[in-house]
Amino acid sequence: MLSDQLNMAAAALKTIFTIYSASILFISVTSVLQERRIWNPSPLVPSLSVFGHVRVYCFNVLWMGLTLMGGVLLLPKYFVGKIFGFDCQYEAYLVERFTAEMCFFLFVGARPEIRGMENLPPDDGSIPAPVYVANHASQIDVAVVYFIGRRFKWISKNSVRYLPGVGLIMSLSQHVFIQRTGKNKQSVSNLYQQSNKAIQSGLPMFFFPQGTRRMAVRLPFKDGAFKVALENGSALVPISLEIPHNVWNNWYPLCLLWGGSYEKVVLTIHKPLEVNKDMDREELKKKTYDTIFSVVPLVGEEIKEMKKEK
Repeated sequence: MLSDQLNMAAAALKTIFTIYSASILFISVTSVLQERRIWNPSPLVPSLSVFGHVRVYCFNVLWMGLTLMGGVLLLPKYFVGKIFGFDCQYEAYLVERFTAEMCFFLFVGARPEIRGMENLPPDDGSIPAPVYVANHASQIDVAVVYFIGRRFKWISKNSVRYLPGVGLIMSLSQHVFIQRTGKNKQSVSNLYQQSNKAIQSGLPMFFFPQGTRRMAVRLPFKDGAFKVALENGSALVPISLEIPHNVWNNWYPLCLLWGGSYEKVVLTIHKPLEVNKDMDREELKKKTYDTIFSVVPLVGEEIKEMKKEK
């Protein structure tokens, strides 16, 4: 009798896992549509080509698939750690980094061009840990920032928790999830509590202060990253991400077969901004904004506005 019940439970788990895994193929379509909307709002930014749609889809399938496999392999350590008082946050970070670099290599470019690595604060667990801040334009951003070689915690919307693979590995890494709409006062409070806790334990936080992705418009920065930096007196490290307009539409990786070239994603690490608790938040926000966009070419609506002014 017990044997039959165990077999039934095993069969049910197998079915659930199969459905959960297969959902990657369908959810990735949603991710393609989201990226498509980002690239289509302005005639000054090229729409995704058919090949571009395929690459975005494969990028997401591989991302979810690799994080799912890595997350499942880490579950035994996670459950044992619940009993003996340890976790698998570092191992989950390694899965994230491997996934990011593999997806980037296969579908975006061999490596990004990284400038200013000497400006990165030392990875020595110093307290308070720094706060990293970058502009946000594409899904590619989430992959390229892992090339800085630093462990950090993300701020992510709560719905990401339910993405197959991605939600699992982010939960194992103990990233910070927030509810961005509706009655979210408690969620925002948790954001600051978890961010402060990470920074005071020597683990940096990474923010995309624009809150959402746009290619054609430079959205303003929200307050969260700057509140955290000011409360903790953390050094604030501005990072500029320059995503080429044809990044999805070029023929990478096929172009490598005939020795073709492609534009690289450029990641620029600026000198850290020293922060003290007496600084004006708006002034710090503006300084960070100006620093980040000082090396990012104007695109979309900004070019249109400049033409109107002329």
